[in-house]
Amino acid sequence: MQRNRRSFLALAGAGAVSAVAAACGSNTGRQGDPPPSTAYSAGPPPSDAPKVTLQQWYHAYGEEGVQEAVKRYAANYPGAAVTVQWNPGDYDSKIVTALQNSKVPDVFEAQVKIDWVRQNQVVSLDDVIAPVKSDFSPAVLAAQTVEGKVYGIPQAIDTQVLFYRKSLLQAAGVQPPQTVDELIDAAAKLTKDGVKGFFAGNDGGVGVLTGPLLWSAGLDFLKNGNREVGFDDPRAATALGKLHTLNANGSLLLGAPADWSDPGAFIDGLTAMQWTGLWNVPKIRSAFGDDFGVLPFPRLDAAGAPSVPVGAYGAMVNAKSAHVAEAKAFVKWLWIDQTQNQLEFATKFGFHVPARQSLAGRADSLKSGPAADAARFVKENSHLVGGPVWTQQANTALSDAVAKIAKEGADPVAQTKTAVEIAKAELKRLFG
Repeated sequence: MQRNRRSFLALAGAGAVSAVAAACGSNTGRQGDPPPSTAYSAGPPPSDAPKVTLQQWYHAYGEEGVQEAVKRYAANYPGAAVTVQWNPGDYDSKIVTALQNSKVPDVFEAQVKIDWVRQNQVVSLDDVIAPVKSDFSPAVLAAQTVEGKVYGIPQAIDTQVLFYRKSLLQAAGVQPPQTVDELIDAAAKLTKDGVKGFFAGNDGGVGVLTGPLLWSAGLDFLKNGNREVGFDDPRAATALGKLHTLNANGSLLLGAPADWSDPGAFIDGLTAMQWTGLWNVPKIRSAFGDDFGVLPFPRLDAAGAPSVPVGAYGAMVNAKSAHVAEAKAFVKWLWIDQTQNQLEFATKFGFHVPARQSLAGRADSLKSGPAADAARFVKENSHLVGGPVWTQQANTALSDAVAKIAKEGADPVAQTKTAVEIAKAELKRLFG
């Protein structure tokens, strides 16, 4: 099974959750940074020095050409002999096992988890990223940061936006929605003649709209340095309750042949609006030309804000590697110095946004139309889905609560409170 870069965005927090076994209390379980012998080296060794061999892991990208490109990048590195391993199947589980037991891979892509840091399985890359740290959006960098230290260099950004057919909205007298209530109203008005108003997944939006609904109210999964629950607020119940309205009024497309990540429902005319990934712009443009636009998820009200989720795998270094210094030097060369490769990686294979803001301005594919709008949303309205401290237990509790609210009409206040208490217990377990 091959996966596109979008896969870890499929569920709220699913790409950032971790099963953390560390006990609570003042002892965080961290063992400190690697010893001085593994300190970062500023560049490749002298040309007459023997080269070490590094192994680099990627998950199996679905986009054609990615594998050949990353092998080419590795072959061009002068400081070490880098071999690339392509990993079909359950890549995330394979990485977890490798970090526990093996010196390889030396370099790999992932999103950091707090337990990896506390078990000293990954290496801080603060010294690598320092010269260009401000060039990364805060939300993307947050996905690779634990307790103030950066453990991964973001590679390319994926995001989701609200696609809409301009002609269908115009025919129905509907303006592109700017608030959640306007989205609900638009979806109802656009539902006619066998076309549904809105599609956000066959689960009724539970998987992909939880984060955007929280952000629409000015809330988040966590807050205050990831030490407090971010949705312990009456506005969370109000926002999440809107998903029940959408599910109950008959305006949502359910049972589509393909789920939210595929543009088929939108392209085939089954829905007038779809929440899906930026990666679908080429297919949608091929189908409709200029007859579509994109929006961020709308704000709840004047006190809220529009939003888009962002996620990015980052290049990381295995702390058990026999060549930590050399691995860090390779990561610096590829993901800090080689800006042309970074731009190619993000924009040539599929449709993504470069992780570095300065490179986004150089991407021809992002300079006009809906793609330019989406790039602006990433810059101005992006939020991290979950994060390294947002655990699997907390994520399951919130997802279950949202499903009951959306599909069963359960009390949003009571369901949200239950999820809040479980998330609080997880934070107490982590931090005491």
